[in-house]
Amino acid sequence: MSNTHPPLYLSMIWHMHQPYYKDLVTGEYRLPWVRMHGIKDYFDMVSMLREFPSIHQNFNLVPCLLEQIEDYTEHQAKDFITDLTLKPAKTLEKAERLLILHNFFFAEWENMIKPYPRYWHLLKKRGFQTDEDRLEKVEIIFSEQDFLDLQVWFNLTWFDPLFKRTDPFLQKLLQKGEGFTEEEKGLLMQKQIEVMRMIVPEYRALSESGQVEISTTPFYHPILPLLCNTGRARDACPQIALPRHSFIHPEDARRQIEMAVSYHEKLFGAKPVGMWPSEGSVSEEVVPIISDAGIRWIATDEEILTCSLLPSMVKEKKEKKDFLFQPYRVEVDGRELSILFRDHGLSDLIGFVYSRWDPADAAKDFLHHLHQIRNATVSAQRAPLVTVILDGENAWEHYRNDGWDFFHELYSRLSDDPLIETTTVRDYLDRFPPQETLPRLHAGSWINHNFRVWIGHEEDNLSWDVLYETREFLVRTEREKKESIDPEKLEAAWKEIFIAEGSDWNWWYGDDHSSQNDRDFDELYRKHLANVYTLMGENPPDKLFLPILREKGVEITSEITAFMYPAIDGQVTNYYEWIPAALYDVSTVGGTMHQADSLIRRIYYGFDLDTFYLRMDPTRNLDSELFQSLTFQVHFVNPPEVRIVAFFEEGKLRAKLLRGEEQGRELSMLAYDRIIEMGIPFARLNVGVGEQVSFFILVKRAQVELEKWPLGAYLSFQVPSKDFEAIMWSV
Repeated sequence: MSNTHPPLYLSMIWHMHQPYYKDLVTGEYRLPWVRMHGIKDYFDMVSMLREFPSIHQNFNLVPCLLEQIEDYTEHQAKDFITDLTLKPAKTLEKAERLLILHNFFFAEWENMIKPYPRYWHLLKKRGFQTDEDRLEKVEIIFSEQDFLDLQVWFNLTWFDPLFKRTDPFLQKLLQKGEGFTEEEKGLLMQKQIEVMRMIVPEYRALSESGQVEISTTPFYHPILPLLCNTGRARDACPQIALPRHSFIHPEDARRQIEMAVSYHEKLFGAKPVGMWPSEGSVSEEVVPIISDAGIRWIATDEEILTCSLLPSMVKEKKEKKDFLFQPYRVEVDGRELSILFRDHGLSDLIGFVYSRWDPADAAKDFLHHLHQIRNATVSAQRAPLVTVILDGENAWEHYRNDGWDFFHELYSRLSDDPLIETTTVRDYLDRFPPQETLPRLHAGSWINHNFRVWIGHEEDNLSWDVLYETREFLVRTEREKKESIDPEKLEAAWKEIFIAEGSDWNWWYGDDHSSQNDRDFDELYRKHLANVYTLMGENPPDKLFLPILREKGVEITSEITAFMYPAIDGQVTNYYEWIPAALYDVSTVGGTMHQADSLIRRIYYGFDLDTFYLRMDPTRNLDSELFQSLTFQVHFVNPPEVRIVAFFEEGKLRAKLLRGEEQGRELSMLAYDRIIEMGIPFARLNVGVGEQVSFFILVKRAQVELEKWPLGAYLSFQVPSKDFEAIMWSV
């Protein structure tokens, strides 16, 4: 290349990440997105570069994503969508059919469903709305073959076009289109694992060739500055509300980084030299921790650079061309890193704009922007560098042909352009190390140069507080019971803490973002924390069974209308004895989509002047082996730290009222036969007239939670006065 025509260097970093969906206690995956993106995005994004040997790219692979891919390929991990897929269509129960109708159209309709006539027909037959009343009606008109074809199509459409073009078996299914068999469905699921097994070897091969650089992120994708000190949120937002407890654990930040580096070396044969800190989140505190792990470079957003420069420097450097297109050095406590800043506008063009354009026009426009930058910078800087960083997996389903047409146009034009040279970050820094040192490093993320997405909202702050309390419990338990703790369970408990430190949970809390899976993320986050207690042989605190998401009203079929005086005998002694009670009907509230085969059908509760009465109607015979292995737990939100645990012992039902860490006292008013009935004196609960009593019910086997009612909150009433009935009659 002639010295008279120096190139513009382009470094593109594709960030690959999924939250940690696995429950470590049950071994189940809550959501299927590692598997679905595994067959659609992770392999092809790197493999397509073989067609363009002059294109050099960077891929940031988050370790918790790689660990989950490995779990699918090496340990036969499954998610609930896998289970729904593999069940023969002819044996599906109604609740499972409803779940399939709800979940098996989770794909981009325009590009992933509409191009396939049979799949599009099934969507139209189901309808474009998913309210449960409609699904109840639609389920009746879907045939066995409809469900079998739907099971196949959801798992087929997610395959990348590369495999749809080249794999004979997938081509056969696409040509057939409908009337699939159970055997074909099973082979399709095996094909998914085959594809996922190709991912890591392909990255390793292109990394070893030098065409690709693989960087990493702290293992479970935490916001490093907030792990070090949640108070950092006030650097950019001085008035932001903070959690009650200050979370200050730089040792966790260090551990997350060390685990990432070690795992990266295990998979790819060498330690990473680069890191995209989760969500581009940086602060001066994290620089020495990252540097100590052997990382040479990090990257974040251009707004962090603007905030890091002194006001006089910003005034002097008025335009991007004056400061953005170069690496910098950042030094803290004698350690240093090279730091790059992404061009926000160019990154967003690929992520959010070009999907609506003709691929050739989009690629041409992107190169036009690059040439404008080159013309403005090449005379002023020795080797101008444009850094483009964005999500490498979620944008492409909005592109035609999963982005293949766009990438072919883009990479072809870049390959033929003598004035633009693509580069890995490592290679660029080896040739052109930073010339300028930042005067300071602003604490913030790639979103609005602050941390508001993850802290400050009531829900965000509550999640930080329960994380703090759970971590404190684990530290205390480890210290007090060090000699008796199972080392494997202790390791798993710490892993749950590290998972809960990930950024993904708070991404969905607050008002910033929302999705169809909000409740799943909330429940899974709290489950990770509850598992810490379970692994340590303790009952999780009741607050971990209540949503962090803002509570929604509980649908009560009927309210308490009068005092009641039931015979506690396990029978519906007469029709009228529970008529005054409130009724929470599990079979209608929340719908069968949320509970495929519940163990409790109805919950009744009421009172007389002195006693709280509770009744649970099971769905099966209480003398069955299944029910004899269960515990039925009544957890009180108010009064706090009180719970009733009912359990079977030698064929008899017993119950204890527990308060805090007390051993508990036997409950005398208890019976079971066709139903479970119990009475609890208000004096035992230590509540008086006018006080609120709030509770929810858990059904557990050993330490595993099977179901919770109500789904989203708790049931409640006020302790009555003697004139309760007179007041009710006057209403």
